[in-house]
Amino acid sequence: MQNFDEHIYDVTIEWKQGRVGLMHSDVLEQEIEVATPPEFPGGVEGIWSPEHLFVASVGSCLMTSFTAIADYSKFEYESLKVKTYGTMSKVDGKFVMSKITLKPVLTITDENYEKKALRLLEKAEQICLISRSIKSEIEFEPEVNVFAAQ
Repeated sequence: MQNFDEHIYDVTIEWKQGRVGLMHSDVLEQEIEVATPPEFPGGVEGIWSPEHLFVASVGSCLMTSFTAIADYSKFEYESLKVKTYGTMSKVDGKFVMSKITLKPVLTITDENYEKKALRLLEKAEQICLISRSIKSEIEFEPEVNVFAAQ
């Protein structure tokens, strides 16, 4: 019997060489190369870093939360794009991801649903379990565009 009060997500990181590793999970097919970001000594350009993955987890959580709410609400939309920015800064002499800025752009076809679209985006931000699990300040800047289908 499955327990819906607790879920385990298993990820393994294997060091390859230098500052590069390979991330994978027994339940996923895709592997992702990870490395120290180029802003740090020995960092590597062009490879996902823990910092990118941290920021991506917040943005992707907003997207999946919104799609679940929209589905449940039978809310139709044309597209959703979530730009996510992480601001790393020193706090008490240590680097932290101090702020995450979420800029979702939702496109709908009926202007009568613009307020509802904004409410659903706000609700998705509120229920995102990743946002609720981190200490970073979350800055939320949603945008709803109306695109009349022809």
